[in-house]
Amino acid sequence: MKVSIEHAAINVETEGPANAPAVLLWHGANCTLRSWDLVVPMLSDRYRLIRFDVRGHGQSSAARDPLAEYTFERYADDANALLDHFGAARCHVWGFAWGARAALAYCALHPDRAMTAALFDASIVSPDVPAQREGTREAVRHQRTAGIRFQPPEGWNTHADPAAAQASLSAMRGFDLSAAVGRLSMPVLVATGDLDPNLASSRDIVARAPDARLVVLTDVGHGSILQRPDLCVETLLAFQASLAS
Repeated sequence: MKVSIEHAAINVETEGPANAPAVLLWHGANCTLRSWDLVVPMLSDRYRLIRFDVRGHGQSSAARDPLAEYTFERYADDANALLDHFGAARCHVWGFAWGARAALAYCALHPDRAMTAALFDASIVSPDVPAQREGTREAVRHQRTAGIRFQPPEGWNTHADPAAAQASLSAMRGFDLSAAVGRLSMPVLVATGDLDPNLASSRDIVARAPDARLVVLTDVGHGSILQRPDLCVETLLAFQASLAS
């Protein structure tokens, strides 16, 4: 469905009981809300999952004013408008890869709305894309040797406007993610693959955030949600269970 927010049509889907705890899902770079398709069936019995395409990505409309609209602050305002639309005063926040950056920014800007944060494949430094790709190829080789194989969901990287999708990634250039880490007042899970070069920055995030823990995912590269949705869900549920005990 599309929700109109500040001159934009934001593509959003929800699954799970309306009265269950809400989880706000942030997709990765050049991904869409479809990238969560393998995760959603594993969690929709216990959470209300709210996933959306940020402005310019997927089926959400492109910005009329890129400088004003392709920012983490704007994406955070869009997220709050979606939460309000669905009657969710607070939520758990989960993002992967580039979406972990967006999720981190959201939690720093609106800590009153975030009960917990799960940042997968997280980094606050410039990405080493060639190293990410090589680590992912190695991870997939290991997974296939172990008989593990997940196909990316159909439409996980399909955009109505590919140029707008690329332009909308510029949001991270105008936001100080390093400073934002210290403002994460909620419990934070950082989960990153042992073959993802982002692991070094993930360790730094955990060292500097007030209440964070690190889980290293074995034989996983960058884009963990697409490679090992089962392991990612298991890791998230273990984190939530540890907070409840």
